Amino acid sequence: MMKKRFRIKKEQDFKLVFKKGKSYANRQFVVYLRDHPEVSHLRLGISVSKRLGNAVQRNKIKRRIRAFFQHHKDDLKAKEYVVIARNPVSDMDYHQMEKSLLHVLKIAKCIK
Repeated sequence: MMKKRFRIKKEQDFKLVFKKGKSYANRQFVVYLRDHPEVSHLRLGISVSKRLGNAVQRNKIKRRIRAFFQHHKDDLKAKEYVVIARNPVSDMDYHQMEKSLLHVLKIAKCIK
């Protein structure tokens, strides 16, 4: 379970990351990154479109993304991350998602 201080929830926080941050993408995910000087830990926002399925499927995708960040939080740099899931994600299991997210984060050079 991720603590509240590790989450990005407010719309204006999302907008800041989109505006000031950099984006990196592969077929499954778009990841926006923003350096935040006042925060010494990573913060995560997740966006899953209604096109990816019903609420149950979308929540499952969000849980898996959260689990990935929980599992890898020590390997990742302290930044603000906003992860947007794209269409192929709805058919993937956790290990495929993990591989895909690691791929995007390697491109973004935010793995320690």
